Amino acid sequence: MQETQLAPADLLTLYRTMRRMRAIEDKATELYHEKRTVGRIYTGTGQEAISVGATYALGADDVVAPIYRDMGAHLVRGITAREIFAQYMGRVTASSNHGKDSGLHLSDIARGVTVSMISNLTPSIPVATGCALAFKLRGEPRVAMTFFGDGSTSTGHFHEGVNFAAAQRLPVVFVCSNNQWALSTPNRKQFALEKLADRALGYGIPGVRVDGNDVEAVFAATCEAVQRARRGDGPTFIEALTMRMRGHSVTDTAQYLPQEMVDEWAKKDPIDRLGGKLREMGLLDDEIDGKISAEIAQELDDAVSYAENAPILPAEEALTHVYA
Repeated sequence: MQETQLAPADLLTLYRTMRRMRAIEDKATELYHEKRTVGRIYTGTGQEAISVGATYALGADDVVAPIYRDMGAHLVRGITAREIFAQYMGRVTASSNHGKDSGLHLSDIARGVTVSMISNLTPSIPVATGCALAFKLRGEPRVAMTFFGDGSTSTGHFHEGVNFAAAQRLPVVFVCSNNQWALSTPNRKQFALEKLADRALGYGIPGVRVDGNDVEAVFAATCEAVQRARRGDGPTFIEALTMRMRGHSVTDTAQYLPQEMVDEWAKKDPIDRLGGKLREMGLLDDEIDGKISAEIAQELDDAVSYAENAPILPAEEALTHVYA
């Protein structure tokens, strides 16, 4: 059984992983503006605790279906910065599609990252539900998990996937990153509910709201959901309340975001929050933090160099591995 309490070494790992996620996305944004990437960049700035904390609660044989703000899930499952930048830059060394796609459309079944992220987002819910159904039919003690945003809960894929998972008591965890904006539409214009977790009541499954900027809280809530799923008690809906600190993508200036709201949530930054706790515990100081910064900078320099020196897919191979 997965423990819901984190050891000091785990806390440092989570801190390092959240910092890596933000640094990679910041670098990718820089490269985009320099026209060195393929396609657009979507960032999870301010939401790092959700994908990192939730995925950290999974077992080695479990699977996760992330979407475009969930780079932390990829990092926890062992996807490397080299693979990520090769993907962003459309190189043949990109692990899952060899330069035919961009963004975080990554997958690696061997490392438990399911079918590549689907651009209209909520199909990741029936994908995870399908994985969970397979686990149940095979009698395997495995769990599937997927992420989606607040706006996704108003779509048909959400209803169909969650309803089927609930009715069949499937081992799946649904993690809603409620960042309060479906592109430019605020929550108050999306639904009448105060808490999205209450949507779970209509499906007869537990709905839990958690502070999405507290990585320990996200981890603990997900651990309980994973344990419940593994016991055969069915799915859980987790609403992780957070804030999207940047635009929908790098092309979105996000002028619709109220500045006072951005300022308020900036004070709740998940990385600063965990860093402050680690300092209070005596696990982090300027020297250790500086070493982490240097290691991440070196990792990014290596990854960008690796990607830039990798070949672009030859035109004659454009249709290979596309059709079965």
